[in-house]
Amino acid sequence: MRASLVKLLPMILIAGFGLTACGSDMDDLDRYINEIKARPGGRIEPLPEITPYEVFKYVADAEGIRSPFVPDSPQAAAGIAAGGTRPDPERSREFLEQFPLDTLRMVGTMQLGETNFGLIQTSDGLIHRVVAGNYMGQNDGRIIVVKESAIELIEIISDGIGGYLEREAAVGLTD
Repeated sequence: MRASLVKLLPMILIAGFGLTACGSDMDDLDRYINEIKARPGGRIEPLPEITPYEVFKYVADAEGIRSPFVPDSPQAAAGIAAGGTRPDPERSREFLEQFPLDTLRMVGTMQLGETNFGLIQTSDGLIHRVVAGNYMGQNDGRIIVVKESAIELIEIISDGIGGYLEREAAVGLTD
C-alpha cells in the first residue's frame, strides 16, 4: 500500500499544481475590462438615405430607344448583307477540330519536298501532321502557314449579335 501511495503522490502533486495554475490571479484582465467599459461610447454614423427605385416601363417605340432584347439590326444586317464571314456548315470536320486549341501542342515540323508539315500532339499523346489549309481547334481554325516555331491560324468566332468575326491564333512550338 505504501509503495502505491509513493507512486500516486507525484501525480497528486502535479494535478494540484495544475489546478492552482488555472485559478491564477485575473486582476490584469478585470482591470483591462473595466478600463474599456469606462471609455466614452463613439458616435454611430446614420444610415445613408435610400433613394427609391425609379421604374422604367419599356414600350415598343419608347422615344426611339432600341429594344435591349433584339440584336442591333444595322450591325447584324451589315454582316449578313456583305456575305460576311461564316463557318461552312457543309464542310466535313477534320479530326483535330474536336480538340480545343489550347489543348493542342506543336512538337515540331517536318519538310517533305516543298511542303512544310507541322507536328501536333493531342491530349491523348498522339502526334498528327498538318499543312496549310487544314483545320484544327473548335472555332473553325484554318491553318494559314506552318513555320518552324509556330502554326498560324484564322479562327471564325461569334460576335455575339448574330454575326461572325475572324481572329488570328497560333500554336507555338513547346520546349
